[in-house]
Amino acid sequence: MPKHPIAVQMYSLRDNVATNYVGTLRAVAELGYGAVELVTLGDFKASELRTELDTLGLQVAGMHVALDRLEHDLDAAIADVLTLGARQIVCPWLPPERRGDADVYHALAKTLNRIGRACQTKGLQLCYHHHDFEFQRFDDTTGLSIIFDETDPALLQAELDVYWAAYAGSDPVALIRSLTGRVPLVHLKDMATDQSRTFAEVGHGVLDFPAILAACDEAGVEWFIVEQDQSTRPPLESVGMSLAYLRSLGRA
Repeated sequence: MPKHPIAVQMYSLRDNVATNYVGTLRAVAELGYGAVELVTLGDFKASELRTELDTLGLQVAGMHVALDRLEHDLDAAIADVLTLGARQIVCPWLPPERRGDADVYHALAKTLNRIGRACQTKGLQLCYHHHDFEFQRFDDTTGLSIIFDETDPALLQAELDVYWAAYAGSDPVALIRSLTGRVPLVHLKDMATDQSRTFAEVGHGVLDFPAILAACDEAGVEWFIVEQDQSTRPPLESVGMSLAYLRSLGRA
C-alpha cells in the first residue's frame, strides 16, 4: 500500500507551543511523526527553529502564512519558508471582509496568481487552504471554484481539508479527484458522530478515510497532514490517536 509522509499541523498543538515550543516538537517526534506543518516561528528566528527541527529529525511540510503578510511582507515570508526547508507556502484563511461576494473572490484569484508567481521564482509553491465559507454559492459557482478556476495551476495549488469540505456539504473524495495533480497537501481530520459535527480524531468519526486516502493516491497527494482544530482530549493525545489509526491502515 502506498505510504505518504505524514505531518502534524502545529495549530492543533497551539497551546502547547505557546508554553514550550521545543518541548512540543520533541513530543511530536516521540509520537512518531516525521514532519510538521508550521503556523508560527514563536520566539525563534527561522534559522534557529530549523536547527531545533533538524536535531529532532523533523521535516517541514509547508508553512501557513497569513494573507496580509503574503501581500505586504512576501519576501521575508519566502525567506523564512526557504530557511525552514519547506517547498509549500500556504494561504490559510480569509478574514471576513475578504469573503463577501463573487467579486471579492475574482479579485482574490488575481492576487493569488501574483503571489504564486513571486513564490515560483524562488522555488516555492503557493497553496490555498479552504474552510467551509468558500463553498458559498454565487449563482452557478462557488468561492472555491472561482479561486481555482481563475488561477494558474502552476501558480496556485490546493491544501484540501477533508473535514471542512464535508462540513460544507461537499464530498471530500469527489473534491480530491476534481483537483487531481493540483492537491499536494491534504488535511486529515474527522467529524464527530453526534449532532455537534465537531472535530474528531482521524478514524474516530464519520468520514470514510479508506476512500479518502485512496482518492489521495490517485490525485498525486504528496503529504498527509493531521490536524484537529479543537479536541476534547489533551491535543497531543488526539494527534497520537490519529497517527495510530493511520498506522493501522499501513499508512505510517
